[in-house]
Amino acid sequence: MPDREAPRVFVTYAHDTPEHKKLVHSFAAFLRAGIGLDVHLDAWYDNVRRDWSLWATENLAKADFILVIASPDYKRRADGTALPHEGRGSQFEAAIIRDNLTRDLRRETERVLPVVLPGRSVDEIPAFLNAHSTTRYHVDEFTEAGVADLVAAITGQGQYPMPRRGAWRGGTPEARRVPAGELPWLCAGNGVRRGAASIDGRDYARSIVLQPASPSATGPGFVELDLGGNYRRFTTLAGVLDNATDPFQVGRVRVVLDGTPRSEHDVAAGKPAVIDLDVTGARLLRLELSRPGAPASPFGSAAVVVSRRGGRPPELALGDPTMT
Repeated sequence: MPDREAPRVFVTYAHDTPEHKKLVHSFAAFLRAGIGLDVHLDAWYDNVRRDWSLWATENLAKADFILVIASPDYKRRADGTALPHEGRGSQFEAAIIRDNLTRDLRRETERVLPVVLPGRSVDEIPAFLNAHSTTRYHVDEFTEAGVADLVAAITGQGQYPMPRRGAWRGGTPEARRVPAGELPWLCAGNGVRRGAASIDGRDYARSIVLQPASPSATGPGFVELDLGGNYRRFTTLAGVLDNATDPFQVGRVRVVLDGTPRSEHDVAAGKPAVIDLDVTGARLLRLELSRPGAPASPFGSAAVVVSRRGGRPPELALGDPTMT
């Protein structure tokens, strides 16, 4: 990951012992070289004479995240119990962090991340970081798995992302119903549209209608709807349109869920068919409209060839199809 795209991370710590200092250096190097974070550590900037207070101020301001490394000396200095001359650098950095928390507690709580390295304890985190009531990051080993929680906090990409919320199934049955025709249409055949329809003397305002504009039209009679696994039942009344040019035609309606045929119904004038189907967990609903005997593609294919009897295509509708 290029540095300009990686989060900028500043590491603040105390030089308790040579062993602790070496451990912090190894940790910071792993985050920079192994994980790709734009990590900044004082040890990497000792190649010229510097104003270290100014250097710390600039890095604390520029950092997207600040890692506070727990240790006994850092806790004493951050909590104000150390002598004034002891660890002036870490005392200075901790004072700035405390001030920032006072100015904007919510923002800085997310930005300042207390880290407990191997051999250290949560009790060594400074008191102002509320170690026992807020998140802290235990790093038991310098591996991707060992820093997964810490990296999730820095990148905002948790190991367990929240799934997309489905349709709420509480409330009254009426409140849970959704007109199927208003769901996303992934694809549809020629002549298939949303609209009003009359079937067996009854009007349905939100129907799915197959009625090609030209009596000589041919092509697929189907629609595919995106359910997304959010619904339990599909209900509708399938039938021949009352205003069909060929009122004596016989139509066929086939329902396919996720590529598997689930039901098939033949309809005629005065003989509609009620479709009431369990669709729990289904992601794709395909509705195929044709005449019996039409050479159809396999159920999961993208097209159904609609044959014509008497020179006319089928004129069918699904009256007010509903998802629950």
